[in-house]
Amino acid sequence: MSLVEATDLNVRFASGRVHAVRDASLRLEPGRCLALVGESGSGKSALARSLLGLAGPTAMVTAGGLRIAGQDAQGFGPREWRRVRGRHIGLVSQDALVALDPLRPIGAEITESLLAHRTVPRSAARERVVGLLTRVGVPEPEERARQYVHQLSGGLRQRALIASAIAAEPGILIADEPTTALDAAVQARVLALLNELKEQGTGLLLISHDLAVVEALADEVAVMRHGVIVETGPTDRVLDDPRHAYTKELLAAVPGSRPRAVREPVDAGEAPLLTVTGVVKRFGGRTAVAGVDFTLRPGETLGLVGESGSGKTTLARVVLGLARPDEGTVLLDGDPWSGVPERARRTRRHTIQLVPQDPLSAVDPRWPVSRIVGEALAATGVPRAERAGRTVVLLERVGLTADLLDRRPAALSGGQRQRVAIARALAPKPRLLVCDEPVSALDVSVQAQVLDLLRRLQEELGLATLFISHDLAVVREVCDRVMVMKDGVVVESGPVEDVFAGPVHPYTKSLLDAVPRRARTAREPAQERL
Repeated sequence: MSLVEATDLNVRFASGRVHAVRDASLRLEPGRCLALVGESGSGKSALARSLLGLAGPTAMVTAGGLRIAGQDAQGFGPREWRRVRGRHIGLVSQDALVALDPLRPIGAEITESLLAHRTVPRSAARERVVGLLTRVGVPEPEERARQYVHQLSGGLRQRALIASAIAAEPGILIADEPTTALDAAVQARVLALLNELKEQGTGLLLISHDLAVVEALADEVAVMRHGVIVETGPTDRVLDDPRHAYTKELLAAVPGSRPRAVREPVDAGEAPLLTVTGVVKRFGGRTAVAGVDFTLRPGETLGLVGESGSGKTTLARVVLGLARPDEGTVLLDGDPWSGVPERARRTRRHTIQLVPQDPLSAVDPRWPVSRIVGEALAATGVPRAERAGRTVVLLERVGLTADLLDRRPAALSGGQRQRVAIARALAPKPRLLVCDEPVSALDVSVQAQVLDLLRRLQEELGLATLFISHDLAVVREVCDRVMVMKDGVVVESGPVEDVFAGPVHPYTKSLLDAVPRRARTAREPAQERL
């Protein structure tokens, strides 16, 4: 018996004006994984959430047929959906930090699901919670059950969220971008857990923009565009022999499948723009960065990789002048940048700018694009009368048009928001960009566009770039050199091709081994895999 069977499913919003899902049909069997792939706005999440009765209060969901766990779901009301959710179908969302209650310990979150569906008596709930956390690979489960979500790493949060989703032992699990923004090693552990659940008979509906993850887990793939499933079939066939032009476009945009751009070599004799020497940063009794040294020259891109908690973001904050090192120095263009009063840095702040991972949380959501970019121009002394014209020029430089000036961040797509963030960073005419996971939450086609944009801007403006990413395929595509961090220490560094082709440190090797790879590249020599 199929766990999910949908025929001619349609989802409309705004009184029918927005047709998010059009005549979609799919089937999910026990112990199988079906992956939905496509760009942002293609209808993947709307389709998945309609299977949970969570498409939203303004959504109109209709279907020729819709059966969930053997039940006809077309007549479900709120009470019937509450009985199905958790007990028969669970949800693992992209952001565990948002999905889990920040005011309750992890154990209480999981207990609620157990008691809501009367899976175990209250007296046995604690033992069951510890067992669930153990099952999903959470170390020290009794201690973790007492902790809050903000006290856990990204990987532990995601595993705790999976424990909550499977607490009532549902036969169906919807995983909506479950590994986005996780480093390669943590991603591998989460994928192994999901694969184990599948082998135990759980039907898995996977939503992901990462086609390597899809290949590692899915048995079948359905490709969506503009609300329509344009191609479906066995994973190997769809990814190795795509029939639809859109599927071919998605595959061509995957990092690692595109050739590295031919770039002029950086002049090794040119004075470094950034010099970091012996930087140490401590928090309480913990050393987050331990004696890091590196230089960065104009026009050069340095990749910074490592697991969550390795010290990457702390090092970036020191470079940006947002955190003072406990030891060591940072020089910007040969002059002291760390260890000096902020008033001594203020006139040089424009030299170094940040492109954040999540531009939606990095700006005031009430401001339109014109003010977001205009504020950066104002900070560098551009007269008010010139800001509007300069803002339009900056938007055009990043591939946007003036008709977005009055839009607020929530009204922009993910790719548009990231382009606005880049325009804002370019406004002060910087010489160094710090890019902190700038494409991790974007689908592959938009990701490729943003990477191409950053590469073009670097060549046109001679920018130096510190590129922080957990995606090693992206790092290999865009970076000249790479540094690998573990526990605050740089364990390996060098030209990106040398490090990827012949890693020396065991940790670097483990990171590369943890990267999901397309099956057809897994048979090739190691230096050609990423």
